[in-house]
Amino acid sequence: MNENSENILDIIEQKLPSLKRSQEKVAHFVLSNPEEVTNLRLSDIAAKAEVSEPSVIRFCVSVGYSGFQELKIEIAKSLAYASTASHSAISADDGPDEVIAKIFDFNMHSLNRVRSKLSEEQILSAVDIITTAQQIQFFGLGASGISAIDAQQKFPLFGKPCGAVTDSHQMIVTAAMLRPGDVVIAISNTGATREILQACRVAQMQGAKVIGLSGSLDKPLAQRCDCPIVIETLENTDLYTPTISRIAAMIVIDIISTLVSMRLTDEHQDKIIEMKRTLSDVRATGFP
Repeated sequence: MNENSENILDIIEQKLPSLKRSQEKVAHFVLSNPEEVTNLRLSDIAAKAEVSEPSVIRFCVSVGYSGFQELKIEIAKSLAYASTASHSAISADDGPDEVIAKIFDFNMHSLNRVRSKLSEEQILSAVDIITTAQQIQFFGLGASGISAIDAQQKFPLFGKPCGAVTDSHQMIVTAAMLRPGDVVIAISNTGATREILQACRVAQMQGAKVIGLSGSLDKPLAQRCDCPIVIETLENTDLYTPTISRIAAMIVIDIISTLVSMRLTDEHQDKIIEMKRTLSDVRATGFP
């Protein structure tokens, strides 16, 4: 059984260059006819792809599955997932109940995609960098700026100076004042925002480390930072589509901040507990 949570059709695309000729023929047929494949027998696939039945089995094993039946199940799951996501697009004719359902569906399915593609290795590399940081600065513009401000609320608990910069000019000023041991966490779903890239370059010139949160490893931010973290959503720029990238970035930052907090000493953990208790008392007191 394949433990990879990626979409099976994506996996097949990635495996294509390494497949033998007969297996490649099966792959091309599956990618061109995924819905049909879910209703066919092993012998039908072999006949349509013009290969032997053992070649179909070997193809299934090559892409990480024990047999044809398991592959069919995963293809059906992928198609159902894609269908739900595509049907979440909001139209001007939708009523309130449809808008509510579609926004929930779109966000939940997109977050599941983020979860399935999130790299534990990338996350742990970021945690290592942050744990030893002298100070942390979050950079973000627009929607990513909101994520940066939200992140800045969490990290001061770890006893490190922490800021959130959402103005492009101030980013350059802040970046120019950094030094070795400092860390920038740059948030940009497009990974190509010029001002973010410029500020990160200045920060690196000063010796600071840059952790980049973007939508793909192909983005300039991911390619130029010290530690890329890919947050791949089903982002869509249609008029009525909700922005999921901001929510996804906040969740990934929650994951990172939680892992960082778990590395704190017992003494520091006690300080946080005491702070939480004090804050709770203030909230409970209310107005005179």
